[in-house]
Amino acid sequence: MPIPIQIARGGWPWILGTSGIPAGVAVLAGAMGGPAPLVWTAAVLAAVGGGFMLFFFRDPDRTPPADPNAVVAGADGIVRSIEDLPEHRFLQADTVRISTFLSPFDVHVNRSPIAGTVAGLDYHPGKHLLTIRNSASEFNEHSSIHLVGDGTRCLVKQIVGPVVRRVVYWLVLDQTLDAGERIGMMKFGSRLDVYLPRNDVKVLVKKGDRVRAGVTVIATLNKE
Repeated sequence: MPIPIQIARGGWPWILGTSGIPAGVAVLAGAMGGPAPLVWTAAVLAAVGGGFMLFFFRDPDRTPPADPNAVVAGADGIVRSIEDLPEHRFLQADTVRISTFLSPFDVHVNRSPIAGTVAGLDYHPGKHLLTIRNSASEFNEHSSIHLVGDGTRCLVKQIVGPVVRRVVYWLVLDQTLDAGERIGMMKFGSRLDVYLPRNDVKVLVKKGDRVRAGVTVIATLNKE
């Protein structure tokens, strides 16, 4: 019977590993006449662990807005901060940074905020500070994705927290993307930052808003 949900790239090893190990223990303990509590505990762990991983690695299809001037959210979650600050490495401009925080119950597949070309990719193996801290964007372990579109540029940072350890992008340099296209996943990562040149956009979201990757319009391009 097919599973009625779409699973993100790289999710099956986590799902099978989390459910398979306790399931194997349950089968082995049962075959060897082990104590019933052990068998039942292992079986429950297999069901709960596998079920959570199926839920966590779900990857629903999304339909981005048709407006070419729309900048969409890169992650599901809650907007926790919107700040003006310079970005010196990739955009080399004064920017607005929109930070989205994810809970374990959010979809963790990330999507491109704009249509454009992948102009830069980087991975920084840093610290594991609380992601609520501003310094986490620079010093925590993170991936950086630089996108260049027709009307603006954008920098996406996938940032790990104090416990989780893995963020990945599924991109290569010079790859062309549509707005809302899948770009990677935060495998238990908890924060995604989107930087946009301040003079290029009008921000539409505010702190506390819930957003959906590839769907929610977080900003629009200034037409002039």
